[in-house]
Amino acid sequence: MIYADNAATTKPCQAAIRAMTDCMEHIWGNPSSLYEAGQAAAAVLADARERIAVCIGAMPEEIYFTSGGSEADNQALRSAAYLGARNGKKHIVSTAFEHHAVLHTLNRLAKEGFEIELLDVGAIGTVTAEQVESAVREDTALVTVMYANNEIGSVLPISEIGSVCRERGVLFHTDAVQAAGHLPIDVKEQNIDMLSLSAHKFHGPKGTGVLYARKGIALTGIIEGGAQERGKRAGTENVPAIAGMAAALEEACLHMAENAAKAAALRDRLIIGLSQVPHAALNGDPLNRLPGNVSFCFEGVEGESMLLLLDDRGICASSGSACTSGSLDPSHVLLAIGRPHEAAHGSLRLSVCEKNTEKEVDEILKAVPEIVSCLRNMSPLWRDKINGKKEFLL
Repeated sequence: MIYADNAATTKPCQAAIRAMTDCMEHIWGNPSSLYEAGQAAAAVLADARERIAVCIGAMPEEIYFTSGGSEADNQALRSAAYLGARNGKKHIVSTAFEHHAVLHTLNRLAKEGFEIELLDVGAIGTVTAEQVESAVREDTALVTVMYANNEIGSVLPISEIGSVCRERGVLFHTDAVQAAGHLPIDVKEQNIDMLSLSAHKFHGPKGTGVLYARKGIALTGIIEGGAQERGKRAGTENVPAIAGMAAALEEACLHMAENAAKAAALRDRLIIGLSQVPHAALNGDPLNRLPGNVSFCFEGVEGESMLLLLDDRGICASSGSACTSGSLDPSHVLLAIGRPHEAAHGSLRLSVCEKNTEKEVDEILKAVPEIVSCLRNMSPLWRDKINGKKEFLL
């Protein structure tokens, strides 16, 4: 099997597996309990909180454990919105290609009377600090802009946007789910007030993540029932998963430069090879993109058909976000960068990591053009394009 869908999830690293196994075998107490077994679990949580904080330039008391990036996004946006509303600020700035965890939360807030402004991300999928500055108003409660896009890999100018928000006195949140462990993060230097991350995107376990919230920001709890996480997130903490997350993030940050270099070399090899396919187009910023992300649209084919034929060859890939893979609608991200509906349906996302090899990349480069050609040969629409009855889009 060739696994090229690391943007959807990653294989847990050995450091994470060891940390989780040790907890499940020896530290299985409830961290809220006062006896020795419970306090041993509480100590693991405190240690993980400190180690994760170091990785992103935060303080331990600014780290809140969640079930993943989606929950962290929900809590961050609701908290900032309600804080703003208390001061008469109900305007929120974001982008048109955020993850649905952000966009759907913004839709809910719009129904509650908040005004949502989504910035245009242009043809390569990015926004500038100048765009953000122009959008910020006196009644702006929050700016939320993702660190890197999960589908097309564009990396956004988070430090510059953070500086604008700090100067204007507006809270700034970034969904860093795709960036954490792969790109440098320093929440203090980058003027980030809140940040979301998810363990399974950097070789940690599924079902656990972090919301960083700068000290002094009063969070709104979205899960009621207990006093865990300093009263801001009810529910007994998943100690083994949290320990695994800390181990995975530490390892990812320690080897970030070398891992990024390996992944980027494989990424560029894929981009060069797939660019040779006629009527194909790279999605996202051609230069400023995630180390392992490759996103293409192939005219005249359906993304789902490509995935099934790639799977027959033992290649795991995606047609976009794993969270919306069951949808028949074209990706909102691809539509946001101006891809026509027809072309957006023919999208393919390959996401590699340092564990992939050049041999695997060459297998992908052999398979994809053959599959695209096969699907096009079966398509009446493609025949119309070849015969000049319909125009090419890419």
